[in-house]
Amino acid sequence: MTTGDRALGRMLPVRAELAAILPGGGLRRGSTVAVRGSTALLLGLLSTATAAGSWAAVVGLPGLGLVAAAEAGVAVQRLALVPRPRRETAAVTAALLDGLDLVVLAGPDSLAPAQARKLEVRARHRGSVLLAFGAWPGADLQLSCVDIRWHGLADGHGQLTGSELLVEVGGRRAGRPRREWLSLDGPGAPPELEAAEFGGAGAGLAV
Repeated sequence: MTTGDRALGRMLPVRAELAAILPGGGLRRGSTVAVRGSTALLLGLLSTATAAGSWAAVVGLPGLGLVAAAEAGVAVQRLALVPRPRRETAAVTAALLDGLDLVVLAGPDSLAPAQARKLEVRARHRGSVLLAFGAWPGADLQLSCVDIRWHGLADGHGQLTGSELLVEVGGRRAGRPRREWLSLDGPGAPPELEAAEFGGAGAGLAV
């Protein structure tokens, strides 16, 4: 089934570390995926697909810049940023789903339930992947960073050289929930970005 999905273009590729824990080994077109707790995890989902030729957009995440995305391995020439859509969040997201392969929507809890359902349907019909950066009840997949451990520090001294994320995979298409430690460094979000964003509002343990 996985081989057939890839052959038919139903799966968008992801990094090997993520492929090992995702059903089908990638992001299924037409699905809605909720990502919580980690910007590094979010960018890790975008990096391989954009490098392979897919186009992506990030809506409503003003703290994310192209430099950070590039350092995470995202092909920024195929990435659009809409940092402040204001009251047009649903309309902007819907328009992007019409033409792009992956659309990230930050703060999805600001949408009315009817708007959220319409975006789910639009993604399914267009064959795009809607990545909700925050809570999204009923998502096909839920990827949550529930813990993080740092490398490079000894007794409070030294320089951060990397990190590992404890990622939980759930959702209605995920089967039984599971947790795995993943290293998304090289390329991945630099430790200083991780440290700066850990604990951000609106996305659980935002990294």
